[in-house]
Amino acid sequence: MGFLDSVFEFFDCDWPSHKKLKKKPLRTVEIKVKLDCEGCERKVKKSVQGMKGVTQVEVNPKQSKLTVVGYVDPDKVLDRVRHRTGKKVEFWPYVPYDVVPHPYAPGAYDKKAPPGYVRNVVGDPQAGELARATSFEVKYTTAFSDENPNACVII
Repeated sequence: MGFLDSVFEFFDCDWPSHKKLKKKPLRTVEIKVKLDCEGCERKVKKSVQGMKGVTQVEVNPKQSKLTVVGYVDPDKVLDRVRHRTGKKVEFWPYVPYDVVPHPYAPGAYDKKAPPGYVRNVVGDPQAGELARATSFEVKYTTAFSDENPNACVII
């Protein structure tokens, strides 16, 4: 430690150049965007490649998915793609089939989802209750179902 460092420490000088800048964490942002042709792919890819903090951009046209890796804000990436391309975009709403307790429930199953994926209904309050139900709840709700051959026949 030099003489000037000890003087700065003694007076506790807070110069603007000494402030630590907060660095954004490394994130992976997945976005659903409709891709019709190779031109759309290029346009979507170029829209985010020039962003500050972006380290990797991957476009998957079969799944209509854009993956951006970098030190970026997810909302800014979404707004930039929407503004530059003029396309309807949203955050990737799908999770792997194994994550959801009841993947074929009305709120979770989506015909437009890529193979092996269903809608993420675990944290979504608007999704159907049966999609988030535990096996205990399902057991008692299906006890009186017409599709259950072992259901109660008293009714």
